[in-house]
Amino acid sequence: MTVSAGAGKPQKNYWLVVAALSGVPLIMVLGNSMLIPVLPDIRNALNLSSLQVSLIITLFSLPAGLIIPVTGFLSDRYGRKAIIIPALIVYGAGGLIAALAAIFFKQNAYMLILAGRVIQGIGAAGTAPIAMALCGDLFKDKERSRSLGSIEASNGLGKVISPVLGAAIGLLAWYAAFIFFPLIVIPVVAGMWLLVKEPEGRVKQKLQQYLRSFTQVFKKQKGLLLSSYLAGAIVLLILFGVLFYLSEFLERQFGLDGIPKGLVLAIPVLFMSVTSFITGFVIKKKESLMKTLVVTGLGIITASLIFLPLAKGVIFYFAAISVIGTGTGLVLPCLNMLITSAATIKERGLITSLYGSVRFFGVAAGPPLYGYLMAKGTGLMFWSSAGLALAGGVLFFIFGKSKGSLPEKNPASFTFKPVPAGKPGR
Repeated sequence: MTVSAGAGKPQKNYWLVVAALSGVPLIMVLGNSMLIPVLPDIRNALNLSSLQVSLIITLFSLPAGLIIPVTGFLSDRYGRKAIIIPALIVYGAGGLIAALAAIFFKQNAYMLILAGRVIQGIGAAGTAPIAMALCGDLFKDKERSRSLGSIEASNGLGKVISPVLGAAIGLLAWYAAFIFFPLIVIPVVAGMWLLVKEPEGRVKQKLQQYLRSFTQVFKKQKGLLLSSYLAGAIVLLILFGVLFYLSEFLERQFGLDGIPKGLVLAIPVLFMSVTSFITGFVIKKKESLMKTLVVTGLGIITASLIFLPLAKGVIFYFAAISVIGTGTGLVLPCLNMLITSAATIKERGLITSLYGSVRFFGVAAGPPLYGYLMAKGTGLMFWSSAGLALAGGVLFFIFGKSKGSLPEKNPASFTFKPVPAGKPGR
């Protein structure tokens, strides 16, 4: 079993621990995706312009992307749970501020809602990337790849359910989603507090020593890390750009809105989520397989994007978009495993947090970029995206090679090996 250093006590249950950790990225994804279906209602209720209502999304993502490296550094010094649990509470508090502002200030609530969203974004910065680092601390080999695959699947599940959940909750009131945020945080905080036992004996390095060791890791693995960061940003930029386009396409072509549109949007993300979960089980600690799957996934995305403008018929169209989700599901769990395994426990928080930042920026850039390219033509939009995916795959193929595996200096991690039960009476 996975054992906490120093205490010598095993984690009570591997899958309960993974479930608790998987709740953390789920919370982060809901922070933006759940509000997208109710943005028109918010705009009408507060009499906002399109730019003003878009800030409700932007002022969540931007602070999170900027602050993630800081939370990664702090988690390396003070522990992962010491960052994750307060971050979740801050996230919930931001939602509560926005909800109370909407209830009591009504049409004058806009600025306070933005303040609440900034606070939520600050809280989100200490969630998913730190949970990823904690998986690296707790587990080794196939348990690590499975846990990271589960985290990516949970991230995908959040993207699947959030449009439908947001549309359903929005039927109660336009501000009901803000009330939901602090409520959903409670079980996740409880799970992290009660089920996840962080390895003890963390050595708190001096800042100069920490920066030196971080720099050494980055110099040694810069090709792998930079090409992985770029690949992660590209696939999420494309995925969220395609979803943004698909949302407009469904409303324009088929008149779909609300829950029906949310269900259709969930299809490609469901493909991504299922593929991520399966990939986490398959890759284990096979570095060559992971790198092959990253290049393969980017190749699949490239081919699908080339085909999309040529697709005739709705079935082929949605099949191609679902294949993009499948390619994304091949890429992300492999990148998660490669990045978390590129560093030791001392620097892992900052390494994974930088990855989290570029993922956030990829998600944030996708919709406006696709919105701009849509006006120029869908052919240009999809084929330029195909070029971007191809470039990411080529760069990863060339530079995504680790210069020797780093030694695992974390005595807190042990491989989970079930022991057969003895016969009764022994």
